[in-house]
Amino acid sequence: MARRIGLGAGLRLRLGLSLMLVGLLFGTLAAQDKPEDIPDAPSATRPIPPPAPPSPRPDADAGTKPETQPTDAPTAGANHASPNTDFGDLPRSAPDQNPAPPPAMPPIKTVPAGSIPKDVETGQDVGYTIRSHASLVVVPVTVKDKNGRLVGGLQPKDFTVLENGQPQKLTFFTSDPFALSAAVIFDTGLPDVGLKKVQATLSALQGAFTQFDEISIYTYSSTVSQVSDFTSVGRELTAVLNQVKGYSGANNGPPVTSGPLGPQGPMINGLPLDVPATPISTPPKTAYVLNDAILMAARDLSKRDPRNRKIIFVISDGREQGSAAGYKDTLKVLLTQNITLYAVGVEGAAIPIYDRLQRIHLPKTTALMGYSDILPKYVNATGGGTVYGELTEADIEKAYAAAMGDARYQYTMAYVPKSSIGGYRDIVVQVRRPDVKVFAKTGYYPLPAPR
Repeated sequence: MARRIGLGAGLRLRLGLSLMLVGLLFGTLAAQDKPEDIPDAPSATRPIPPPAPPSPRPDADAGTKPETQPTDAPTAGANHASPNTDFGDLPRSAPDQNPAPPPAMPPIKTVPAGSIPKDVETGQDVGYTIRSHASLVVVPVTVKDKNGRLVGGLQPKDFTVLENGQPQKLTFFTSDPFALSAAVIFDTGLPDVGLKKVQATLSALQGAFTQFDEISIYTYSSTVSQVSDFTSVGRELTAVLNQVKGYSGANNGPPVTSGPLGPQGPMINGLPLDVPATPISTPPKTAYVLNDAILMAARDLSKRDPRNRKIIFVISDGREQGSAAGYKDTLKVLLTQNITLYAVGVEGAAIPIYDRLQRIHLPKTTALMGYSDILPKYVNATGGGTVYGELTEADIEKAYAAAMGDARYQYTMAYVPKSSIGGYRDIVVQVRRPDVKVFAKTGYYPLPAPR
């Protein structure tokens, strides 16, 4: 009996302990499921602090989504929100995963103001210095067929350049057109009727240039004047050419000294009576300073952009008398500065045989005549081709377009001579094509070696 009572008491004790453990377990679970207390809403006068940045989540929860999504949430990736959105309730977007680091700045070596950096190995000044071959010889070449048309499509292998009879190795070759730096020279010593004919064609002259060219205007007769500095095609050039249209030329004939328009009164041998006769003197010399005009234009062109093709375009009858500069000295400047001279011969220079005078030297027989063949000599020596001798206004206008086309669409080649010592060098350009005419400068003067 006592044994049975002991077993009953032990069973009850175990049952009580089990119930106690179950109660504790349910109490713990109930405490975990109890919602947290919601904080009181902030007052209207107190600003809402910005929400704290979210703490990093464990890797296991990185892919989980929030249980609810607000219906007015902005589109993914947008940087704005609705005015009614409570930033405390919205889940903040996570920052970009593994953002790219900013590029590292290269080491910068500063140079004190007024100083020039030096080469690490040689110690020489290298900053702000452009080195080039002073002895590089540039040869513009024009190739035409027997009908006078430009020949295109030639390659370096089609050309042979001889200097003093020795073939040279080309280091540069192109057939691309060049922008022009052009000095236009007008002869205002022409007879007035001839100058008026030229003035009527000036609009066509302006049309022969492009917007990439730069033009300077000069006039000469007994003196030289620069009408305008270099300018592009536009209103300024139009105004300058309109100014040239107002110039007057020389008398169209010898002065009238007798007849009804001469001095009044009885005349004996062209002299009025009762006036002591004076010895008849020779007429005064008239100056036509073509050399001085070309030299002034050449000096101005030498200061222009070396990337442009430099040309002098002369509209004249080719007379030369009384210049301070000689032909040889002026030609030396042209060849040294790679300047090509083109010309339109008018009046006396427009006769059919005038172009052949470039092969014949007419000596200066008298002080009055001067040089009458000076213009073709310049054109031939610098590679300008031929003098366009024209008589009518329409022919003069065509000559403008032809000359500018020849100047722009040339083959340009260059080489470095084996030696830069010596004086004048002859140049001969040969083309391996039949029935073509080649126009290039006949030589050059080497520049002194830089110190």
